Amino acid sequence: MDLYERRREYRFGELSAESLASSPFQQFERWFQDAADAEVQDPTAMCLATVDESNRPSQRVVLLKHLDETGFVFYTNLESRKARDMSGNQNVSLNFAWLEIDRQVNIEGNVQKLSIGEVLKYFASRPRDSQLAAWASQQSRRISGRQILDEEFSRMSRKFHEGEVPLPGFWGGYKVIPSRWEFWQGRENRLHDRFQYTLDASSEWESYRVAP
Repeated sequence: MDLYERRREYRFGELSAESLASSPFQQFERWFQDAADAEVQDPTAMCLATVDESNRPSQRVVLLKHLDETGFVFYTNLESRKARDMSGNQNVSLNFAWLEIDRQVNIEGNVQKLSIGEVLKYFASRPRDSQLAAWASQQSRRISGRQILDEEFSRMSRKFHEGEVPLPGFWGGYKVIPSRWEFWQGRENRLHDRFQYTLDASSEWESYRVAP
């Protein structure tokens, strides 16, 4: 299948050194707000890449649930493939693809598990059915069919029909602590604007342009 003719020009905007924030966190917040204002679908969706013990990479989309000056937070089943990968190799990368506005943000860093208190606070804020679904799914395990999920969800609904749904012991969260960022703005003729941030010897962020 040849797709040579499926192309378009990127004309949404530009990115310059003068317009770049001194902090990558501030720059991300600016772009995230732009994505939200442009009504980009699922602006919190980020592709998480991990590597397993055999150096095989894998990717999946997770949702950003919190961001501060220390990193990006997401939640997941602690027995999932991604969790197993991260237990052996804490180096990960994230990609935000806001294609409607011709932008991507790439982040490299290492991941740390969140405390039980942080996880419990978020779990309690989830809709009840999402809490039950966390109990019902043995994430990344092979199952014989959809009915397994539906039956387990029903069983958990009966089990926890009264009171609050407790936090599963196999459910938790992670924070990705960035060490390198790249902000990518699509431009005409594939001459894209790309700026990276890395930490210097004084642990301060420095930014620079790289060729597209």
